[in-house]
Amino acid sequence: MIHKTFSRLAIIVTVALFSFVLWVIYLANIGGHSVFFDVIKQIPYGDKFGHMLLFGLLTYVANLALLSRHFRLGGVPLYYGTVLVSIFVLGEEISQGFIPSRTLDIFDLAADAVGIILFSYLSGLTQRYLDNHC
Repeated sequence: MIHKTFSRLAIIVTVALFSFVLWVIYLANIGGHSVFFDVIKQIPYGDKFGHMLLFGLLTYVANLALLSRHFRLGGVPLYYGTVLVSIFVLGEEISQGFIPSRTLDIFDLAADAVGIILFSYLSGLTQRYLDNHC
């Protein structure tokens, strides 16, 4: 019962966070202004840290919302949430090369990947904890 309740909460958080990500992307695409952009500019490497944290957290909640369902590729488990976020991120980063107000940056993609990998691992640990203690 707790798994289903936790999953439902994770679904709500995932939708909310994904909506926030879409809003941030929209603002960046139109060259808009946001207090979030101002804060990020004040932190050294804030843009890269923001990429890592934003897409990492999205991966984390997506994996928990999907109850860490996964498939194996070679012996490596790949979570469906991780794959979905990775496809979205790759498409979004590539699209920046075609938008005048944006810049295609391989280091942004690397920061995204670090966040996705780290938070995939953390979501697996969280799921194991839930499986063993709830």
